[in-house]
Amino acid sequence: MGRGRNRGRNISGVFLLDKPEGITSNKALQEVKFFYKAAKAGHTGSLDPLATGLLPICFGEATKLSAFLLDADKHYQVRIRLGVTTTTADAEGEVVEERDASGVSEAQIRDTLADFRGEQQQLPPMYSAIKHKGERLYNLARKGIEVEREPRTIHIHALELLSCELPEFELDVHCSKGTYVRTLAEDIGKALGCGAYVSGLRRTGVGPYDGAEMVTLAELKEAWQERRFDEMDQMLLPLESALENWPEVVLSPDMLFYLRQGQPILVPKAPTEGWVRLYANGDEFIGVGQILDDGRVAPKRMMQAAN
Repeated sequence: MGRGRNRGRNISGVFLLDKPEGITSNKALQEVKFFYKAAKAGHTGSLDPLATGLLPICFGEATKLSAFLLDADKHYQVRIRLGVTTTTADAEGEVVEERDASGVSEAQIRDTLADFRGEQQQLPPMYSAIKHKGERLYNLARKGIEVEREPRTIHIHALELLSCELPEFELDVHCSKGTYVRTLAEDIGKALGCGAYVSGLRRTGVGPYDGAEMVTLAELKEAWQERRFDEMDQMLLPLESALENWPEVVLSPDMLFYLRQGQPILVPKAPTEGWVRLYANGDEFIGVGQILDDGRVAPKRMMQAAN
């Protein structure tokens, strides 16, 4: 693979990092980028320093697909501690209030969870990366400033109790984009009448990725130190893996020519709506298209080169 002058390697692909606890997502990204000597890289949605688990990192042309992973559903395993609320709704915040949670039973928790499944409105926390008049909310929160936020529509597809050793219990969460698990835990604590915070959080899935191929920073560093560079490159998943569940459209050379000029084209037997993966020469992934109202396929994210 080529190297740009003083810019690093021009590689493309998706790396599934198992982020360790205690570092920011950006710090983890920079370490992975360093080990790969990559010219261009970005992650697909921050995990709190407290959280561990799946952090897809996109290299090169894969960064054009990162927005689709940001919009994808997420899976988490979260451990919740009853009886305590904190400023950040997790273990890193200062304790705001302590209440007796001894009267809460496993049956009550199961009953309460039913109210949190499905579509609902969720108020984003002050300790979040959302911007207010150009400034991140967490910066305002650290100054002791609280501003009005608009509730957001989220969807909890599944919410299952994994274990219950009160005052702590563990949940499996399948949710839509924009869901704050810390807020979910806090709201469950309010519904139970005793408050709660997140004592542990692990992301296990993002869109088509179920975490099965995650690599830890320690494993990656070891491969780098031992100069197993070919093995490191084999850890990268192909670009189209980020869109695994999307329908495919295979283009003829003539169709590809016009699409490359930015022109929508008519493709026989193409889907009638939504997003599609575009292929040339049978199996060469070349980008993302969107079906227009008139049935034509419009180019939206075209790859310069397939990896």
